[in-house]
Amino acid sequence: MTSALEGIRILDLTRVLAGPWCAQNLADLGAEVIKVERPGAGDDTRGWGPPFLKDREGHDTNDAAYYLAANRGKKSVTIDISTEAGQRAVRGLAAISDVVLENYKVGQLRRYGLDYDSLRAINPGLVYCSVTGFGQTGPWAHRPGYDFIIQALGGLMSVTGEADDRPGGGPQKVGVAVADLMTGMYATQAVLAALFHKHRTGEGQYIDMALLDVQVAMMANMNTNYLTSGQPPRRWGNAHPNLVPYQTFKASDGWIIIAVGNDEQYRRFCETGGCPELVTDPRFLRVRDRIRNRDELIPLLSRMVEKRTSQQWIDALEAASVPCGPINNLAQVFENPQVKARGLRVDIEREDAGPVKLVGSPMRFSATPVRYTLPPPRLGEHTREVLTQLLGYDEAALAELGAVPTQA
Repeated sequence: MTSALEGIRILDLTRVLAGPWCAQNLADLGAEVIKVERPGAGDDTRGWGPPFLKDREGHDTNDAAYYLAANRGKKSVTIDISTEAGQRAVRGLAAISDVVLENYKVGQLRRYGLDYDSLRAINPGLVYCSVTGFGQTGPWAHRPGYDFIIQALGGLMSVTGEADDRPGGGPQKVGVAVADLMTGMYATQAVLAALFHKHRTGEGQYIDMALLDVQVAMMANMNTNYLTSGQPPRRWGNAHPNLVPYQTFKASDGWIIIAVGNDEQYRRFCETGGCPELVTDPRFLRVRDRIRNRDELIPLLSRMVEKRTSQQWIDALEAASVPCGPINNLAQVFENPQVKARGLRVDIEREDAGPVKLVGSPMRFSATPVRYTLPPPRLGEHTREVLTQLLGYDEAALAELGAVPTQA
């Protein structure tokens, strides 16, 4: 079986997370991804540790776990794009690539002759995707964009965190860089659509991806709630504005989630907990009643839940078809039998470190399965291979470029 993107070449000029996440998705789908990095330093995230990947002797390598998360399946080539020799090398690679990904500041690559218009002149079918904080247009286009700032600007932190009137209330960022990750996912979708268009017409095109655009778009129903009502939604913590009880509860040995979606589930929840009187209480009969009287109901339910252990509740509620679940840390996640059965943990052998422990792609294909052929590369590991095989560089050309692997 072949991979879905076999024969597609991606020139990856991105670093940190949003762009590399897109490039890794494309690599998982079978594209050849050439990651261009700064000599001697590479992607910023290589140094974002601890923890760092250990070598076979148990010593730290130069690659942080953060870097490992977004760079499997790629070939690392070190090129200084500020030099004429480096610019020629990148133009040479762009000429034989299907896609260029970049996340430089607006206008920066134009100084080097590596912008879309310059590269389109030598490769008219090129798909060129730029990822920035605020996009290529608008009064904020030249501002740097960071996930944390984008979560705040784009409204996510206005609905994330405990309610303002409760202990610990106030805005919170999400625990992972969701604006970056979602931009990487949208960029993946955009690149695939552009490649499909190219397949039909032979035409390349330019893609302008912005973290702020993505963050606003991904507010989903929160957006339409506001646009319909004119009232900005507020923070509810782990509660739900339209369903009660739909939140975390503390059992005798830890926290669980109970997500009651209708009146019948509420009845089964209360009866399972030995409190049928909470079903017939007129304050709590219907969803709208429970929303109106949540401040009276939640303490009663909390006292009910804290009488049993987490597992006792989960077993009983699952038997009663009431949606519930534990709140797992990552150690528990990777011991979960469903996670194991789905093969989400993958190991990819790397010469200096042995098996690199990674999380696999969630995409499942019947005809073109995801393949994991390359581990996250060492800095400059493929410089000589790529430049000699694809561009025909000899030793003199490599020397002029200064193209010597720094970790290979």
